[in-house]
Amino acid sequence: MLGVIGGGQLGRMLAMAARRMGVRVAVWTGGLEAPAVELADEVIDLPFDDPQAIEHFCEVSTVATVEFENIPHATLEAVAARMPLHPSPRAVEICQNREREKNFLKQNNIPCAAFEVVATAEQLAAAMAKLSGPGVLKTADFGYDGHGQIKVQGDENPAEVWQKFNSPRGVLEAWVPFEMELSVMVARAADGSMVTYDPAENRHRSHILDLSIIPARIPSAVADEAAAIARKVAFALDYRGIMGVEFFLLADGSLLVNEIAPRPHNSGHHTLDACVTSQFEQQLRMVLGLPAGSTRLLTPVAMLNLLGDLWPEETTPPDWRPLFADGRALLHLYGKHNARLRRKMGHASFLADTPEDALQRATALRDHWLAEAAARRNSTGHA
Repeated sequence: MLGVIGGGQLGRMLAMAARRMGVRVAVWTGGLEAPAVELADEVIDLPFDDPQAIEHFCEVSTVATVEFENIPHATLEAVAARMPLHPSPRAVEICQNREREKNFLKQNNIPCAAFEVVATAEQLAAAMAKLSGPGVLKTADFGYDGHGQIKVQGDENPAEVWQKFNSPRGVLEAWVPFEMELSVMVARAADGSMVTYDPAENRHRSHILDLSIIPARIPSAVADEAAAIARKVAFALDYRGIMGVEFFLLADGSLLVNEIAPRPHNSGHHTLDACVTSQFEQQLRMVLGLPAGSTRLLTPVAMLNLLGDLWPEETTPPDWRPLFADGRALLHLYGKHNARLRRKMGHASFLADTPEDALQRATALRDHWLAEAAARRNSTGHA
């Protein structure tokens, strides 16, 4: 029985891979809405710090993994004391906090943006003076999809910025004038061997991943360097499982690590349809101690995130018929019933002979659905 801590869409797709391979799944939801529940053999619908939930989870599971990183460290340690847990509590703890993550990168000579840790308005003033220019102030904990971030130009009143920030601790990062955002999925096995997937070229909308184009349209030397850095991160974490490493590509061809995700990642969803082994099967293989599967890309692909702003109404999905009429597009919905503007409701993969063709078809359909949703909301008087 594979125990999955977390019950979101990543857990759902992991459970689907497990079902196909005959592995039973226990999903611990944390008391949150949990799309993975529909695929689970066992459901623990209790908070992550509930002693009864910890006991039940450890009783029914043989081996465990995490579906997202914002899980109490004490809970991870309690589980790891009872059974194999991959990735390890240490790896998750580092990646769930920007301060720890940035210090980890710096200590291991892994390239990242210049940063300063701040806990007071006075420290923020000193950090702004030291970085001397635009930057982004980010919360140390619980930041995702653009939440908990304030962009600063460098000439603001630090006391006013700190008051608006309203968080006890943060990281001020120097602004990076990047040319492109990339990510690499890397999987590391029990024996330390590693495999990587082709880098994804990522585009964001309102701080949320909108589109991934694979293979990324970058020189092969840049792709090789991104894979090498991802392997270095996994080695330094003594990682086991699959992990997403996000990068900024600069004008001179150099790379900076932006974030690390200790789990399957949104930009790896294309692997379900366009690679020999999906990121979810790969995670399962790593956690269960099986050999890694091939990461070979079978066809160029664009992965389109289906966010809630494509829904004309909260419970009314877009007209999917144009997607099915495409002929080389595949729809994945996560079983979420109520759409919100920034909510990830599903994704679609557009297979193609070239990345450019995949991108054109994906953006055309996205723009069509956005226009239809906006027209419908305007006609009904909804915002």
